[in-house]
Amino acid sequence: QVQLVESGGGLVQPGGSLRLSCAASGFPVSLDYYAIGWFRQAPGKEREGISCISGSGSSAYYEDSVKGRFTISRDNAKNMIYLQMNQLKPEDTAVYHCFAERRPLGCTIVVGSNDYRGQGTQVTVSS
Repeated sequence: QVQLVESGGGLVQPGGSLRLSCAASGFPVSLDYYAIGWFRQAPGKEREGISCISGSGSSAYYEDSVKGRFTISRDNAKNMIYLQMNQLKPEDTAVYHCFAERRPLGCTIVVGSNDYRGQGTQVTVSS
């Protein structure tokens, strides 16, 4: 059974940092066949894809609102994906989810209906 489990969320002051982790398990083939992305959803707002990384880790994409502040990475040997979040702002407050799409090359921040996704971890940025 495929599972994606996020962790690392919490309460942080504006300007602070958090590192989110996504633990992947149960995939039918090696995790490097899957592009992994992160999306977030705040109360009353639509889901927002913010970053993704290709299966090999050779390419990544960031949505403008997080570019230069967030860094996505992965360790396929450990089946882990990370999102380092720096210079956090109150508008970054949301539930953050990772998702996986089987994809030969590249990645996308658009979550597909057949993609695997985790339950999410809450990030709250507030003083």
